[in-house]
Amino acid sequence: MLKAEYRERGPVPQDVIEAVPFNEPELEEGQVLLEMLATPINPSDVLTLTGEYGMLPPLPAIGGNEGVAKVVKQGPNVSGLDIGQTVLLPVGSGTWATHMVANAKGLIPLPNEVDPIQLSMITINPPTAYLLLSEFVDLKEGDWVIQNAANSAVGTYLTSLAKIRGLKVVNVVRRSSLIEPMLEAGADVVLVDGDQEGESLAKRVLAATAGAEIRLGIDAVGGMATARLGEALSEGATLVNYGALSGEPCLLAPGVIIFKDITVRGFWLAKWFANASPERQQEVFGTITSLVAQGKLSAPIHATYPLSEVKEAVKVAAAGERNGKVLLIGESLHV
Repeated sequence: MLKAEYRERGPVPQDVIEAVPFNEPELEEGQVLLEMLATPINPSDVLTLTGEYGMLPPLPAIGGNEGVAKVVKQGPNVSGLDIGQTVLLPVGSGTWATHMVANAKGLIPLPNEVDPIQLSMITINPPTAYLLLSEFVDLKEGDWVIQNAANSAVGTYLTSLAKIRGLKVVNVVRRSSLIEPMLEAGADVVLVDGDQEGESLAKRVLAATAGAEIRLGIDAVGGMATARLGEALSEGATLVNYGALSGEPCLLAPGVIIFKDITVRGFWLAKWFANASPERQQEVFGTITSLVAQGKLSAPIHATYPLSEVKEAVKVAAAGERNGKVLLIGESLHV
C-alpha cells in the first residue's frame, strides 16, 4: 500500500510529494477499506503543494481531493455497501493513495458499469462548470457565454453542459493549435486570446457571434486576460473569476466597469459546498452523474500514472501545454 505524502510545501510541486508505503489499517465499526480506482491531479492540488491555494491542510498531508474507489473490505456493522461497489471518495480526504479507510455512511455509491476514470473527476470540475453556468446569470436557450482557458477541464465540461442546455460558447484559448481539435469536438467558436493581426479579441468576438449579446464571462486566467474578456462583454454583463492561471491579479479597465456597468464576481467551489443545502448538492451531483453515465459528459485524458510515479505525474500536470487531465490510477486499471 502506498500514499502520496508531503511534509513541506515548495515552489516545485513534484519535489515535495513522495509515494511512501504504509501498512493495512485496522477497520473500526462502520468503516470500510477502499482500493483507489482513479484520482485526478487538479490545478488546485498543485497549488496546495506550492502553498498558494486558499485552503491548506496541516502537514504532513496526503495529496488529492477527489476520486473513486471500490470497497474491498468491511469493518463491523457495515450495511448498504457490498464488496466491489464503486464509490465517490469524500472531498478533500487525501485521495492520492492506493488504499484508504472511510466511514461507510459518508460514501456515495456510483454505477459500477460506468468508466471509473470519468467518474473520478465529477467532484470538482463538472460542478464548477455547472454552477458557473447556473448561479450568476439567468441564461436562456440560444444565449452566448464567453470563457477563457477553454481547453481546461472546467472549460471542456462547461462547453459540453452549455451545448446540452442549448447555449453557445465563445472559447478563448492561448495557442492556435487548440482551435481545430476543439472545433472538431463541437465547440461553437474558438479564438486565440490577445490581439491577432491587429484586431482585438473583442472585435473578433463581435464578428464571430454576429454581434450577439454576451451577458456572462468566465475567467480562469486573471491579468490582462480578464480585461480582454471584460471588453468582449455586453452592457450590464457579469464577469466571474474562478482561477488565476497567469498568477496575476484580475484587471479591468475603468471604462469597462463604469460605462458597461460590468459586475465582477468570484466563485470558489469549497465555499459553495459550505453554503449549499444537502438537497441542492444532491441535485447537482445527481445531474452530473447521470450525464456521465449516459456518455454526454466527459473530459479528455492526457496521461495516467500508477501512484508509485506520483512525482512524474505531478510534474506533467503542473507543466501545462496539455490537452487533457493527468490522473493517478489503481492497479486494477493500470495496464
